[in-house]
Amino acid sequence: MTAHPPITCAADVAEGARWLAQSEPRFAAALERTGPLPLRLRPPGFAGLLDIIVGQQVSVASARAIHARLVAAGLDDPAGVIDAGEDGLRAAGLSRPKARYVMALAASAFDFEALHRMSDADATAALTQMPGIGPWTAQVYVMFCMGRRDIFPAGDLALQEAARVLFDLSARPTPKNLSAMAAAWSPWRSVAARLLFAYYRVLKQKEGLS
Repeated sequence: MTAHPPITCAADVAEGARWLAQSEPRFAAALERTGPLPLRLRPPGFAGLLDIIVGQQVSVASARAIHARLVAAGLDDPAGVIDAGEDGLRAAGLSRPKARYVMALAASAFDFEALHRMSDADATAALTQMPGIGPWTAQVYVMFCMGRRDIFPAGDLALQEAARVLFDLSARPTPKNLSAMAAAWSPWRSVAARLLFAYYRVLKQKEGLS
């Protein structure tokens, strides 16, 4: 089990943001541009992991549209997914590989409740045993669906680019290098990720991109 209580409300995120700003001046400067950080919690269980799978390697707008279609069609729970089959998932907009992953998840009877009794590392490892669930997807689930406060998905390109700009790096850091940087942000690495995600959005808006 994790040594730290989970993030459950905006006050927890604000506490982490204050700690980060006091520990790292660049985070303080970034917070001045981003404003208060969002809570970003998602429902635990099948529905939350489905939402993350939908968002793999697609734009935020596309992910939202596909997820809305899945929910409207009742494909956000295992029974509905199994009834619809892979063709039903494809009709809602999922790619063939993602449809297979979601079908496998629906049929797995995965024990999401058991994850809450595990450490961050063990919960992440358990999730990655399922088809289509890589480290990024598992870490995002543990961070946003379980509320764990010290998770950092260093393989995320948005986090890498935000860190490159904020810390004035000569190149985008590799996942290994960014993970090493993030060690200094413990025990609030999940809030550091929220801050870098928010800072990335600021950068994209500055460039005139959505």
